[in-house]
Amino acid sequence: MPDLTPDEFRVLGHLFVDAVADARAGIERHPVRDVVEPGTVRARFPREANEDPEPLAAFPSLVEAVTGDADTRWQHPGFHAFFPANASLTSLLGELLSGGAGAQGMLWSTSPACTEVEQAVTDQLARALGLDETFTHDGGGGGSIQDSASSAALVALTAALHRAAPDPDSGWRVRGVTGRERVYVTDETHSSLAKAVRVAGLGADGLRTVPCTPGSRAMDPAALADTLAADVAAGLVPVLVCATVGTTSTGSSDPVAALVTAARPYRAWVHVDAAWAGVAALCPEHRWVLDGVNPGPGPGVDSFCTDAHKWLLTAFDASLLWVRDARALPAALSITPAYLRDAHSDSGAVVDFRDWQVPLGRRFRALKLWAVLHGQGLSGLRSHLRGHVDLAAELAERVRGHDDLELACAPVLSLVCLRSRSGDAATTALLERANADGRVLLTGTEVDGHPVVRVAFGGVTTGREHLDVVWDVLSARS
Repeated sequence: MPDLTPDEFRVLGHLFVDAVADARAGIERHPVRDVVEPGTVRARFPREANEDPEPLAAFPSLVEAVTGDADTRWQHPGFHAFFPANASLTSLLGELLSGGAGAQGMLWSTSPACTEVEQAVTDQLARALGLDETFTHDGGGGGSIQDSASSAALVALTAALHRAAPDPDSGWRVRGVTGRERVYVTDETHSSLAKAVRVAGLGADGLRTVPCTPGSRAMDPAALADTLAADVAAGLVPVLVCATVGTTSTGSSDPVAALVTAARPYRAWVHVDAAWAGVAALCPEHRWVLDGVNPGPGPGVDSFCTDAHKWLLTAFDASLLWVRDARALPAALSITPAYLRDAHSDSGAVVDFRDWQVPLGRRFRALKLWAVLHGQGLSGLRSHLRGHVDLAAELAERVRGHDDLELACAPVLSLVCLRSRSGDAATTALLERANADGRVLLTGTEVDGHPVVRVAFGGVTTGREHLDVVWDVLSARS
């Protein structure tokens, strides 16, 4: 069967866009998360795929019938779990153009537009965030759009492994890991770093968990320095230090500048995982999230990651990774068989983003990010961020005035962690009761071994009226 004609696509496209718009318009009529038994959706599929084609005009209705009562609605304004997933309709328009182009941007020559739009928008965003010019393609470094912060951590680790053993005849690219390489994190670091260490073949022994400063959830620079020195004395090789800005659990941040100072004598790569919090640097008052990132009094970090798909109105997947040395990732990752060679790549005058990631292929992700920058402007993005920070501040103030609830730690940006004064069992029951209500979805974590409830503001349509809803749910007596 041939593909749709452009005219057929035009007609069906209207129907599909209407389905998306109707779903968003009516999303608050549904609970944030449906309660279903495992296997519910799969059981609605026939065992065998259709032999004959079916009318696509009916497909949106079919999807609704099969999945509509078995969903977790990440775009619901009452979604306060994990961190947000900002699939704005603005970004979906860019995604449509990206899918329509169908570009495979592995090389500059396979899609000059895909490559150069990505260079342009990552440079624009670097400057808007306040990153040093050395993080731009114009300045000798550059940004790329990864699928996730997990992938960004993995490619940073490969660059770090190569830097630790760069010899072309006997270095990491030839011999692989030796069992002596070490990566440094804390208990608060995202689990993606542990996975990156595993995928890279370092094994569990390759991951060093550095203590936090007493009374905090931030890596202790003195403890890092001691651990590094002890490891080197034992014949081990410090490879990468991961500093987190805005941890998933509580929003805490590591002292980046002090960690860079501790790591530099050993040439360990310093990667900053600011997946959620980093975009807040668009607002001058929140530019503290870049403390220690840029070279200044100190040398700065090697790489910085933040997710546009969390809090910057851009549909998943769009994780932004900047490096200060544009040669670092290709040096570690480039493999060039004859069928991938061409005059432009051989000239060194272009960027081939295949060498900045693990997969060969890559989508035109920059179009949806460009659509957001075009349709929202930096002023619109700042307003979006500030609105959620204000909601978190107001929720924290309400918690402070409540006779049974208390803050588990200081609120950070748009994240509030709270608990019941009545103890752990009451806090756990509070989370269960809140999620059973259906109007909100929250997640929990632990602080000092005790359960707490996280409330993360950030939804595209989450406003003050939704703060009132979450407060009504949290403050209700059992």
